[in-house]
Amino acid sequence: MAGHGPLRALDERLGRALATGHLPAGPAEFCADLGNTTVALPVLCVVMVWAGWQGWRGRSKEAPNEGAPVRWWLPPLAAGLTLAVVPALVVPLKLWLARPGPPGMAGGAHGGFYPSGHGATAAVAYGVAALLVIRGVRGRRADRPALRLFAPAVVAVVALTDVAVGLGLVRRGYHWPLDVLGSWCLAGVLLAVWCAVCDRWSGAGAGRASTR
Repeated sequence: MAGHGPLRALDERLGRALATGHLPAGPAEFCADLGNTTVALPVLCVVMVWAGWQGWRGRSKEAPNEGAPVRWWLPPLAAGLTLAVVPALVVPLKLWLARPGPPGMAGGAHGGFYPSGHGATAAVAYGVAALLVIRGVRGRRADRPALRLFAPAVVAVVALTDVAVGLGLVRRGYHWPLDVLGSWCLAGVLLAVWCAVCDRWSGAGAGRASTR
């Protein structure tokens, strides 16, 4: 277990090595700040508005053949709710596991550091924003061969961003590496739930977007 198990010593050794490494403090702080809600939430909100507008504009073209309603508003709404769930899960987990933070965070107001709230916020916010963009683009212009590489490119950008956030958090001494890894696992579950909900309940838009 990350909090008190056999991996803890190895994790803390790796964390100290990264914290004293050669990654410049300025860029590391910038990357860590990308996990702040004040940064990630506005990015997601912009994408939610765009996705909602795309869905509303194309609702008449996606009229279902079997009578199921097209819930064009569901993906952006579910995206916002997914991000809202992050603190509701992270805070109790931190209090329950009560893992001490790096030395520089000793004596702080936090009761635990596993999983990382910043890591989970970044992974969920940017991840679900990427899924909304991919969904919207595929639903409108999937017939263009050039867009076949669009989804992998977006996924790669988000993955690199999440890695940068994680490295920044560890380099600045805010979290241990396993704190960040745990947040990514939690984000993966939440993103999978978002995909399942949207594929199941959003109606014809999801089906058409995936088959074009």
